[in-house]
Amino acid sequence: MTYLLAIACVVGIAIGQLLFKFGAATLKNSGSIFDPKTFMVLSFSIGLYGLVTILWIYVLQRLELGKVYPLMALAFVLVPIGSYFLFGERFQPQYFVGLFLILLGIIVIAKA
Repeated sequence: MTYLLAIACVVGIAIGQLLFKFGAATLKNSGSIFDPKTFMVLSFSIGLYGLVTILWIYVLQRLELGKVYPLMALAFVLVPIGSYFLFGERFQPQYFVGLFLILLGIIVIAKA
């Protein structure tokens, strides 16, 4: 169960990053952090990060940091996937080799 909460933290961090990107785009268009849409997106992003931090502290009370922290590397996989679908970002083939190596590293660490 606690590992599932750790995965939820990773997903929360990834969603937060995607929301920060969306907030940055709305800020660029509006020119003001106080624009209602910009303010709402950035406030939600910060709130999500706060909630994820509290959840992460809960996870760390129950599991060893060295065992769960490597899961955070999954955010390096989830964020680009999200940015591809949400923002139309494109990546070179070498990028996917790097993502594969990250996943392989997580698997190796998980088996240790």
